Amino acid sequence: MSGPEIVTLGCRMNLAESERIRGFLGQEDVVVINSCAVTNEAVRQTRQAIRRARRTRPDARLLVTGCAAETERQHFASMPEIDGLVANDRKLDPRAWNLPDPGHAIANRKTRAFIPIQTGCDHACTFCIIPQGRGRSRSRTVEQVVREADRHMDAGAAEVVLTGVDVTSWGHDLPDAPPLGLLVRTLLDQLPSLDRLRFSSLDGIEIDPLLEELIASEPRVMPHLHLSLQHGHDLILKRMKRRHSRSDAIALVERLRARRPDLAVGADLIAGFPTETDEHHQANRAIVRELEIVHGHIFPYSPRHDTPAARMPQVDRATVKQRAAELREDVSQVRSAWLERQIGREAKVLAEKDGYGHAENFSRIALPAETQAGTIVTVRPHRIEKGILI
Repeated sequence: MSGPEIVTLGCRMNLAESERIRGFLGQEDVVVINSCAVTNEAVRQTRQAIRRARRTRPDARLLVTGCAAETERQHFASMPEIDGLVANDRKLDPRAWNLPDPGHAIANRKTRAFIPIQTGCDHACTFCIIPQGRGRSRSRTVEQVVREADRHMDAGAAEVVLTGVDVTSWGHDLPDAPPLGLLVRTLLDQLPSLDRLRFSSLDGIEIDPLLEELIASEPRVMPHLHLSLQHGHDLILKRMKRRHSRSDAIALVERLRARRPDLAVGADLIAGFPTETDEHHQANRAIVRELEIVHGHIFPYSPRHDTPAARMPQVDRATVKQRAAELREDVSQVRSAWLERQIGREAKVLAEKDGYGHAENFSRIALPAETQAGTIVTVRPHRIEKGILI
């Protein structure tokens, strides 16, 4: 009998939830596929992972959870490889797995702790199926988040990443609707030994004044902002039902960089959204340089069933693929120039278990062999190899 195995697809939220699931699986002979539904490709990869897991672990109990298991429930329920489905909104309840609750153990200690602060989404972006898989936005309390962060730090985590489906909507459903900035301020105040705090993708239009101030001025909040941007042209943003404009995104980054020049910007961008013309695509490419996006997540648009965008006039697949490739190349060029500017400059790096680490601006740096995982070391990169500082 082998121990538990979790295969995680998709977002950092899934990654954080997988770690919590691992904590109550004990030594069960079970494989969990934590699935993703954000694109058709993600669903295909989920099917692949299920079949691969059954081949490699023929005697294990194989359970599937996550967004694809919710949005494609009938399809996955019919797969002969699967022993059971666990509802997405119950996957953090040990009872859903027919296992005892060991007291919310933290398993597989890591140098960086991903802490989910909310799940679900109340928005209705026309391309997105995730609300169907996650439901409405539901926030954890300040006390729950602080307590979990404290446990991770006691277990050796040197950095905390606040994650969720729609992170900046945190608090909207809590009494008095506290802003995310309040949660961040409380975390920093109550955990003075927390040196490094990050966020997963943020919706820029929802960044409250206190949070913006902390990103701009608090040294323990890392100079790394990843925006749920999605596109660089206002008409496409409107057809996506996003709530920000191109100028909103540019103004936000300009304000933050004016006070924190070392801020590194990442963004999610969709290529080939329905009705996208070449003019729209060129605006999408241009915003990569205007915002100096160095951590780019480029998604070729794929229609998801039961979403409004799937009913809009589609861009042909070859054009979508080509536009995604051009966006990736634009990000690569901006990132290369950014990395060159870091050569010779001191960087504080959190060492990880694979011989690498991430600087405060989230650049990846190869470290000397003797560096101990979990420590924060100061290094001075002197060259670049395959997109990694050495």
